Amino acid sequence: MIRYDLICDKGHEFDGWFSNSEAFETQAKRGFVECTHCGSNRVEKQLMAPGLGARSTKKSAGDGGGARKVAGGTDPRMQQMMALMRDIRRHVTENAENVGDKFADEARKIHYGETEERGIYGNASHDEAKSLIEEGIAVHPLPRLPEDGN
Repeated sequence: MIRYDLICDKGHEFDGWFSNSEAFETQAKRGFVECTHCGSNRVEKQLMAPGLGARSTKKSAGDGGGARKVAGGTDPRMQQMMALMRDIRRHVTENAENVGDKFADEARKIHYGETEERGIYGNASHDEAKSLIEEGIAVHPLPRLPEDGN
């Protein structure tokens, strides 16, 4: 995963996580990258400080005096959003059944009363998800987290 500092055409600064640099370019060109403040999809990468491994010679309580990461600060609102997204994922995985690649089939069976009603999650292609929505079956993607690509 790669994190970019981003800025929209209105000057709002935020960050975004992408699987690689090509993923950012593709999503930005298609208008899928939106400003977290105003929703503008006219977004560009900013110049950013690299995350460098640095050696500290002084011991502090938290780092043991060893290597630490040095990078630009992160927006506290983004940290809150990421914490909420992790909570959502954790809640779903703890309270619903993972049906894997059979998600679309199981969602239909539940919707049409062919099997017991229960919370499920799993994988569905874009076309499968679109078809479910067109049938009136309520589905929602789980938030993708930066650590999903690691």
